Amino acid sequence: MTVNSLNLNHIAIIMDGNGRWAKDKGMDRIFGHKEGAKSAKKVIEACSDLNISYLTLYAFSTENWNRPQSEVDSLMSLLSLMLKNEIKELERNNIVFNVVGRVEDLPKSVQNIISDVIDRTKHNTGLVLSLALSYGGRQEIIDAVNKIIVSKKSEIINEEIVKNNLYCPEIPDPDLIIRTAGEHRLSNFLLWQSAYAELFVSKKNWPDFKKKDLMEALKDFENRDRTFGKLTD
Repeated sequence: MTVNSLNLNHIAIIMDGNGRWAKDKGMDRIFGHKEGAKSAKKVIEACSDLNISYLTLYAFSTENWNRPQSEVDSLMSLLSLMLKNEIKELERNNIVFNVVGRVEDLPKSVQNIISDVIDRTKHNTGLVLSLALSYGGRQEIIDAVNKIIVSKKSEIINEEIVKNNLYCPEIPDPDLIIRTAGEHRLSNFLLWQSAYAELFVSKKNWPDFKKKDLMEALKDFENRDRTFGKLTD
């Protein structure tokens, strides 16, 4: 199986189950998030090796701000640490770093680190890695509509106009969305972009999701018949 033969350009992943994984082991939730970060690193490396063009990871939703402040603070600290530690690895592997979401909602210190990593990887030509941070699909559509209203460039709104005002209009829609921990929902993730995405659900919690599980998802995708609403012979 080759990625080119699959016509697979963009994988998006809802990394679910870190807290449950930790609870099952009698550990604090942040321990699950730390182990989940390790799984993310392995999947990023695998997608880079497979010559996937785009990978988007749902790291922190707009709803996650409602979690206990101690957990939010720990997640922001973990994010900062991971970005600082992995910047050289991103550069070495020719990976472009990107963020989709309301970056302005993040702590200023985190914003500064994100800006630095984006700047240092912007000339790379390999995998485009996007972290969805302070991201919500409904909020993205609302923000897009408000941008259109403010711009006053058109009285008629069509799909192209909406798409061009989303957070990252240059990134193609995902072909495959993977969700872990056995849940069968999008949880406000890429609602506009996922209209024709194929869905794959893994029963494994995210810290247990490895390269072989990614390959299982790709194998499943290989067997899908993507008609995009059209008839086939």
